[in-house]
This record gives sequence, structure tokens and C-alpha cells, in this order.
Amino acid sequence: MPLTLRSKTFEHGGEIPMRCTCEGKDLAPDLVWSGVPAGTKTLALIVDDPDAPDPAAPKMTYVHWVLYNIPADAAGLPEGTMPGDLPNGTREGLNDWKRTGYGGPCPPIGRHRYFHKLYALDRALPDLGAATKTVLETAMAGHILEQAELMGTYIKKGSSR
Repeated sequence: MPLTLRSKTFEHGGEIPMRCTCEGKDLAPDLVWSGVPAGTKTLALIVDDPDAPDPAAPKMTYVHWVLYNIPADAAGLPEGTMPGDLPNGTREGLNDWKRTGYGGPCPPIGRHRYFHKLYALDRALPDLGAATKTVLETAMAGHILEQAELMGTYIKKGSSR
């Protein structure tokens, strides 16, 4: 069975609810995974938005959450996950607000896509400190056994497009 990533909070390709955004409580959505391949030592999660700042003319990918060294036997993260709720051994990297933790959708204009990417790794990563997405991707290179993706969208209420 392939690695799969899903959520009860939103369906793949569906709208992320306001409670999980800057217009709501900014709660991390629940994430559940299955099909972790044999030989997986840890998992990593990156949540990002490739449509920043404007989906009609994207200029950057904005990073919302970076986690690594999630234990291979973890089955997911509950909605509203905070640092103290993370499985033992999980490390947090920096998002593009220059802080750890989840930062929900807050698009300045238009409907953005938010990709939740889960990676099964063949090793535990060294302590990368408050690693950025780029640092984590470099550390994962050559160690990814499989990956899964879940995409949700969001448009700020009252946004023109």
C-alpha cells in the first residue's frame, strides 16, 4: 500500500476551513497517514504555498510548517497540534514567519493552494536546529523512501479573486 496523507479537516483539493487560517484560530489541520514503507526510520512534513503572493503572478513559495524526525510509528497529528502535542523526538523547523510551529493560510489576494507533503525517510536526521525548508530538503536528499501529498485551498473572505 502506498504512503497516503489525508485529513478530516478538509478533502484533497478542497477548501481549508477558516478555523485553520489567520482569519480564524490558526489551528493546524488534523493529518493522518498510512502505508509507511518498510525501512522508514522517521517522517518529515513540509506545508507550503507556491502561489505567493498572488496566484496570477506567483513570485515565491511561502512555507507554513516544517517538522522532521517524526517517529515512523506515528499515525498522524490531531487538529490544533501545538509543540507539546508533537510525537516524542519530533523537531520543528522555521516557517517563513521566522518562527516554529504551524502558520495557517493568510493569502493577500486570490485563492492559494497549500501543499502538505509527508516524506518517509530511511534515517533519523541530525539536529538541524531551527531548520528552514531548504535546509531540511538538503538533509533529506538521498534518504526519501516515499512521499505523499495533500492539497487544500483558501481565499480570504472578501478577496476579489
